[in-house]
Amino acid sequence: MSEFEFIFALFGLLLGLSIVEVLGGLARAIEARLRPGATVRIGWLTPLLGIFVLLDLLSFWQAAWTTRDVVGVSGHSLMAITLFASAYYLAAHLVFPREPAEHGELDSHFFRVRRIVLGVMLALLACQIGFYLATPAMTGLLMRPLAVVLTVILAALMVAAMLVRGERLSTAVMVALVARYLVVYLL
Repeated sequence: MSEFEFIFALFGLLLGLSIVEVLGGLARAIEARLRPGATVRIGWLTPLLGIFVLLDLLSFWQAAWTTRDVVGVSGHSLMAITLFASAYYLAAHLVFPREPAEHGELDSHFFRVRRIVLGVMLALLACQIGFYLATPAMTGLLMRPLAVVLTVILAALMVAAMLVRGERLSTAVMVALVARYLVVYLL
């Protein structure tokens, strides 16, 4: 087993739990909506936040692969990876309410948690950028013009999603965040 495989096992477990958390939340919301006499309205905002978190998790999973030659096994790396992946889990856990039936509609839940979820993810993006800048072998990947533009767009949209008011504008920003990842994956 290589050092990367050893570290990636822990990382994959924690990120996998994050993915399960988002999908489980969506399933609970759908179940609550399908119950006879249910009045739960799922809306667009919370599912869009869930999709964004999933896409961001996939992006980081892919980014971890690029670090395979520069991350070694140490107490520091294990703690950093555990902290990083745990923050993703926290964000994923908050996307959907634990009991969707207790909410009349999930858009209000989005407005309660969006700053925390997106703030955590923005902090993780800053940590990832800091790691890339501090690691000479990774700096070249980050400093490519397309990478810089896409990262600036991502950060700006995340800040906008944290700050905009109103359902329509929030929906537009969340759609833009999801679309940005879909464009990146298709490039």
